[in-house]
Amino acid sequence: MTDHDDENPFKKKGFIFGAVLFVALFLAATVIGLTSSRGGGDEEATPVATSSPSATPQVAASDKSVCGLPGYEETGTLSAAPATSWTFVGTMAAPGSEQAGPGTVGGDGVRSCYAHTVDGAVLAVANIWAMGSDARLSKLALDKMTAPGPGRDAAITANIPKSNTGLSVQIVGVKVLSYDGKDATVDVAFRTSTGQLYSFPAPVTWVDGDWKSVLTDDGQPPLRPTALQSLGGYIPWEAAQ
Repeated sequence: MTDHDDENPFKKKGFIFGAVLFVALFLAATVIGLTSSRGGGDEEATPVATSSPSATPQVAASDKSVCGLPGYEETGTLSAAPATSWTFVGTMAAPGSEQAGPGTVGGDGVRSCYAHTVDGAVLAVANIWAMGSDARLSKLALDKMTAPGPGRDAAITANIPKSNTGLSVQIVGVKVLSYDGKDATVDVAFRTSTGQLYSFPAPVTWVDGDWKSVLTDDGQPPLRPTALQSLGGYIPWEAAQ
């Protein structure tokens, strides 16, 4: 085990990180740890592959944002960071955009309703992570921002002890691994308060007019975190220092 592994926030007992995934992240990181690292010095960001159709497609009711945010993309990727403002949610800066979301911030603090676009999926994942840094919001976000199914049920009923590790993380980069209008996988890079870089890809799916997190049937994230040696291959994206 390396010194970096010892400082890995994903392995800290009770570390609440990732909003709707906070329970799943704890379970996954405790069991698997971080056994792989990846640098990306020579890796290039994936070029944009969006295309403009000759005619505007008819958008089905199920494809419309639940709060009426504009936009609908069936395919696409990310070539530049979304233009956003940032606000702290818990201990993490969370991005927001009038066009991509969150379109709704409930009285309970849950940040929901994202555009049915690549940017909307990216904003959804980032805000899901940020809500997980707030112990008050974590369970609420887990309930409201996870796709219905056995995974959501398992995560909600999991009994995870909570403790204050003193660590915090901030978003510093992003890339979209896949997007087809129904499902997306967004890889977010984080920097810990001790200076370490980590990547955690998270899948989301379009359900009931919003992007929702996806968990395995036992309530864990389908993908695992990895340590990063650099932010090569990621689009820089963070709150102003």
